[in-house]
Amino acid sequence: MINKPIIYQLFPRLFGNYNETRKHNGTKEENGCGRFIDINERALKSIADLGATHVWYTGVIRHATAQYNNPAITKGKAGSPYAITDYYDVDPDLAKNEAKRMQEFEALVQRTHEANMGVIIDFVPNHVAREYKSVCKPAGVEDLGEKDHPEWAFSPLNNFYYIPGEKFTMDKDLQGYEEFPAKVTGNDCFTSHPGLNDWYETVKLNYGVFYQGGREKQFNPIPSTWTKMRDILLFWADKGIDGVRVDMAEMVPVEFFAWAIAAVRKKHKKFLFIGECYDPNQYDAYLAAGFDYLYDKVGMYDYLRGVTSKSWPAKGITAQWMQHGEARLNHMLYFLENHDEQRIASGFWCGSGRCAEPAMIVATMLNQCPILIYSGQELGERGMDMEGFSGIDGRTTIFDYWGVKSIQAWANKGKFDGAKMTDAQHELRDFYQHLLVFARESKAVQKGKMYDITYAQGEGFNMSQHFAFIRHIKGETLLVIVNFHDREQQMKVRIPNDAFVYLGMEGKAHATATDVLTGSKQTLDFVPDGCVDITLQAWTGVILKIK
Repeated sequence: MINKPIIYQLFPRLFGNYNETRKHNGTKEENGCGRFIDINERALKSIADLGATHVWYTGVIRHATAQYNNPAITKGKAGSPYAITDYYDVDPDLAKNEAKRMQEFEALVQRTHEANMGVIIDFVPNHVAREYKSVCKPAGVEDLGEKDHPEWAFSPLNNFYYIPGEKFTMDKDLQGYEEFPAKVTGNDCFTSHPGLNDWYETVKLNYGVFYQGGREKQFNPIPSTWTKMRDILLFWADKGIDGVRVDMAEMVPVEFFAWAIAAVRKKHKKFLFIGECYDPNQYDAYLAAGFDYLYDKVGMYDYLRGVTSKSWPAKGITAQWMQHGEARLNHMLYFLENHDEQRIASGFWCGSGRCAEPAMIVATMLNQCPILIYSGQELGERGMDMEGFSGIDGRTTIFDYWGVKSIQAWANKGKFDGAKMTDAQHELRDFYQHLLVFARESKAVQKGKMYDITYAQGEGFNMSQHFAFIRHIKGETLLVIVNFHDREQQMKVRIPNDAFVYLGMEGKAHATATDVLTGSKQTLDFVPDGCVDITLQAWTGVILKIK
């Protein structure tokens, strides 16, 4: 396992789309669609040069679209990548030659590896599309639901949950779609009539938990769904991918993951499992089951967003990392953007990608946690388009065919030379590149200890707007200071004696400090209980390498 993965998430449907039509609710023919081949060697080199160690390709596995499925139970014309219709297939939209779509994906995996990055795709174990049917499953594989008894509301022999005697209905025209008896909807919606805000396009998979029977767990013998989903994981691992991001992991029993992860790792020892999990009370159980990393959405993400939005004081960042303890601290995935969250530069958050620079420095440098970058984040993408099914919500659509302006400016029709980017976009991307490349190469960041010095500050340090910590390993010492204030700040940063003792550092008067983000140098006294004087511009930070 890499000490600190740097994961670049991209949506192939959007990433490689150079069509600039952007018609509201447009079709694939009108608005275009990115393909596997559009993620070429130049794109991958640029992503690797940014500092990435892995690429998370979102929306690879075949999912419902309005072209192939009933539009009434498909969200948007392009459909949700989390409404899987065939676990053994890839999205035909992403292929140049639909008949060779799997070979084109396998070639992308090879290209990514040749660019010295790992490949991560989504594994969606909690639910599938209502019209799920595997056409591409290997010979001898039994399909999900193929031998179910739909007259039973629950049985560990079934792959789905049913509502016997009731027809699936909604408050809209289902355009000929019929489902009887109704299956339970993906967001644990045990009704035959889900609402428009439910995950109505999906159905819940049954892992042997009798929800309406007090959540009784019937895991002996091993439920049918367990073996089918394990085999799906092995199918993709055998394709040469390096890991999966597990969608809504906490909605699937942890016992299944302990069993399935062990089975996968028996054959693929270094296979990576990243869990989307929002309940801190379940973190320890899922890590014990074998997950490498879990989302830290309700912790560090929410808090850094709060600090950036002036809702919470910077000093509270300390509580966010302390709550995990040493056992799980380095197993939390940090991020400021992903496909579910609003863009930093949107009108719903900062309005500018530059305003999140101090938060990004903290998330990247604070400890060994992996860091996730969502494609376009490094370009200040605003996500303020009204694409179709997705309205103006500060997010980049996952449901529509669309061209993302900032990514198109960087891609420049596949050249990935940034020729059409603005000066502001170049400056922001340069910041990300300096930060992430250093984090990837620094021993102190990858393996060193951290000491939070914010608690030790006094006059000249505003704990509501400033934050500081040290990363250290023998031979490398980093002093990190950030300014969340919207004005230039003159700061005095005290280096407590306890930090020298805990980290095993040696103090040095008249030390040379180089800011790894800009290359600027200064002389300072780095001694126990000494103070460092520094001036920081609004929404900036420094990473001072001490010599």
